[in-house]
Amino acid sequence: MSEIKRVGVLGCGLMGSGIAQVAAAAGYETLVRDVAQPILDRAKAGIGQSLAKFVEKGKLQPVDREAALKRLNFTTTTADLKPCDIVIEAVTEDLEVKNALWKELDARCGPGTIFASNTSSLTIAAMAAATRRPDRFVGLHFFNPVPLMQLVEVVKTVTTSGETFSRAYAFAKSLGKEPVAAKDNSGFIVNLLLVPYLLDAIRALEHGVASVPDIDKAMQLGCGYPMGPLTLLDFVGLDTTYRIAEIMFAEYKDQKYAPPPLLKRMVLAGMSGKKSGKGFYDYSVNPPAVSSLGL
Repeated sequence: MSEIKRVGVLGCGLMGSGIAQVAAAAGYETLVRDVAQPILDRAKAGIGQSLAKFVEKGKLQPVDREAALKRLNFTTTTADLKPCDIVIEAVTEDLEVKNALWKELDARCGPGTIFASNTSSLTIAAMAAATRRPDRFVGLHFFNPVPLMQLVEVVKTVTTSGETFSRAYAFAKSLGKEPVAAKDNSGFIVNLLLVPYLLDAIRALEHGVASVPDIDKAMQLGCGYPMGPLTLLDFVGLDTTYRIAEIMFAEYKDQKYAPPPLLKRMVLAGMSGKKSGKGFYDYSVNPPAVSSLGL
C-alpha cells in the first residue's frame, strides 16, 4: 500500500481551502488548483488568517503555521496535479462540472493516484463512471468549517477497491479527523438525516407553527443542539441547501427531500443566508434581526 505524500485539492472555496489547510497542517505537500489567480490569492490569504487564529488561541505553534504555509502551493493548471497521490475535489455541486474535471485529470494523473470527491449529495458512482479508475475513486465528505469539524464521511461505492478505501480512511485519520464509513447513497449519513429535518423546519414556519426565533430556540433547548435549524440553514447557505435538496429529491423521489416553496422564493430573491447578508435572519445589523418573509 503506497504512502500518500502529495495532496491535490480541486477548488479553493470555503471547503477546498479548509481541506487544503488541514492537509498542509498535517504535514502533506499540498497543491490547490482553481480557475483564476485572484481566487487563489484570496484562498491563500484566508488560510493564513485561519492558521493565525489557531496560533492566537494556543492551538498551533508559530513555527508550525509557517511550515504549513510553506507546504501549500497554488496553480490554475490541472496538469500540475499529476504527481499527487490523492486529489480531492471540492467544486460546485454540479455533476457535469465535476466530471469534466475528472475526465481531464484521469488522463493526466498516474495510475496510483486516488480520486476523492467532497460532494455532499451526488453519488460517488456517478463520478467514478466518468473515469478509467472506478476502483480508485472514493468519497471524502468533510464538514464546514473543515479545520474545526472532526467528522469525515469516507464513502465506498460498488467499484471502490478495499485498498483504496483503507488508504482514504487512514488518510482522513492522519488529518486528525474522525472518519466514518458510509455507503454510496445520495446524502451519505449526515445529509440523509439532516436535510429532511432542515426542510421540515421551513415547512413548520410556512404553516405558522411558530416564529423563526421560537423554532430555533425550541430545537436548541429541547434537543440540546448548538444552533436552531433556521440559523443552521443560514450558515449552510439556502442556495446550497436548495441545490442539495433538489439532487436528493431527484434521487429518491421522496417528498421529504422536496424543497419547500418558501426556500425556493428566498433563493430566487437572493436571500442565501449569512454569506449574502440575509436569510431567515438579517445580518446587516448586530445582533442579527429576524427577516421579513411576508408570511
